[in-house]
Amino acid sequence: MIRPVGWLLSTLGFGALLGSRPAADTLPVFHDITAAAGIRFRHSSGSPDKNFIFEAKGGGVALLDYDNDGFLDLFFVNGNTLEELAKGVVHSNALYHSNGDGTYTDVTSKAGVQGRGWGMGIAVGDYDNDGWPDIYVLGLTENILYRNNHDGTYTDVTAKAGLRDGRWSTSAAFFDYDRDGWLDLYVVHYSRFNPSAMGSKGQSAYCMYRGVPVMCGPRGLEGENGTLYHNNGDGTFTDVSKQAGILNRYKVYGLGVAVGDFNNDGWPDIYVANDSCPSQLFLNKHNGTFEDVGLAAGAVLSDDGMEQAGMGIDAADYDNDGWLDITKTNFSYDYNNLYHNERNGMFSEQARASGIAQPTMPFVCWGTRFIDYDNDGWKDIFAVAGHVYPHLKTDSATGEKYYQPKLLFHNLGNGKFADVSQKSGPGLQLQKASRGAAFGDLDNDGDIDAVVCNLDDAPTILRNEGGNAKNWLILRLVGSRSNKLGIGARVIVKAGSLQQIGEATTSSSIFSANDPRVHFGLGNATEADVEIRWPSGKVQNFPKVAANHIVVTDEDKGLIVPGSAK
Repeated sequence: MIRPVGWLLSTLGFGALLGSRPAADTLPVFHDITAAAGIRFRHSSGSPDKNFIFEAKGGGVALLDYDNDGFLDLFFVNGNTLEELAKGVVHSNALYHSNGDGTYTDVTSKAGVQGRGWGMGIAVGDYDNDGWPDIYVLGLTENILYRNNHDGTYTDVTAKAGLRDGRWSTSAAFFDYDRDGWLDLYVVHYSRFNPSAMGSKGQSAYCMYRGVPVMCGPRGLEGENGTLYHNNGDGTFTDVSKQAGILNRYKVYGLGVAVGDFNNDGWPDIYVANDSCPSQLFLNKHNGTFEDVGLAAGAVLSDDGMEQAGMGIDAADYDNDGWLDITKTNFSYDYNNLYHNERNGMFSEQARASGIAQPTMPFVCWGTRFIDYDNDGWKDIFAVAGHVYPHLKTDSATGEKYYQPKLLFHNLGNGKFADVSQKSGPGLQLQKASRGAAFGDLDNDGDIDAVVCNLDDAPTILRNEGGNAKNWLILRLVGSRSNKLGIGARVIVKAGSLQQIGEATTSSSIFSANDPRVHFGLGNATEADVEIRWPSGKVQNFPKVAANHIVVTDEDKGLIVPGSAK
């Protein structure tokens, strides 16, 4: 639905409530505003000792405008305990409505999204093309599809849609793989939920960590292939994994997923971050099938050809050459990846050369995303971290810590990144066992904020202060022939001497869903030429769009900006 110009103006005005824009040379910082925002949710996941691997994972968050008022709301996914799961006790999820002034109101009960079972992650998409975002909650024993009723409430339509699943699901992505105008769904699985078959601490080599008995896995457990569901356009989905070529001959431990057009052929591809086995890059063959080219493309292993414990994932064009690159987070004593797209079907591992490898080695990193946090026109990298073995709270023999800080790498514009984690505010120094992370402009002031889920703890809301010292542009896409959210549309922005690309998506990171709007930092440029390539094939061009605005781009009606008569 197209919002009136007054809505656009109101979203722009909220940034002024937070203070005037700082001087251009002020370094952006992130501040924890969780308590002030009124967030009271607390995540829970199993026993304090983490006897099973599933107790150490999960913790998803989504940024979505569920009531279409122009402000991002927050949805937190909760876990459970084995004892209470067996009794049918629910540890409620939480939906917080943005009040538009930096505070939030808990509307979970009214919305009817408390959940059931044991939640892990979340995906957001408008599966029925009615202009209102729907929610898919991933779980340990079942998944739940909530349809938005347009009145602040949701209806559980899982059974009708055919999306209950039943396998341990971690992350998912809504995307239109066949470009028919309806959002399909890729679901990532880790294993089967069967505690009796998972073993006990110390019983085998797969249940030890540096001489200490720990939870078993993932090696030694049975993995699971992901599932591709086709949207039938009538409220139901069909599992097309086999005919689409998604089912590999080997099973994996899937955690994160990102979708994007990696080979610039106009069709969305899939990247899956897998734990303790090669990750996967599925190229779209335009005929309803995919091919896993990850190994051949050099995009799923370390630079020395080793398997890694992949966690979070994101795709963006960090060097502004017009091709999507990849970052992936991994376990400790390994480094986070930075795969550069060589524009010929191949990727080259640039983590060491870029400067992100060494600083990430000590940490177990999870949620991640390319964000231009300072609006200089170059994508930076944000990652959150936290260990999985609780004995590290007191045992420091290995030098590892259970609670870990956040990481931020500033893009220098020459293929290299600088670690600015220590310089970017007190919010990044908070030591937590972080898992899921989602990113978007919470206060509509033009810079990207972050929301982090912490295992067995309250979340962390990180407000970016100073990131809007440079100019910016945010686009909210409204499809017609394409899906309503415009997922999969590619936006090309030329401002000054820089040309950037971005794609509309809610997926990436891990367990989480991001702001669907497309954000660009413009540096000192005061206007930008914008091109949008919609999934339908339609191309729109809008010259000289003024900076520092949130604009609506409609596939039929064109561009709506503040002050427009449209």
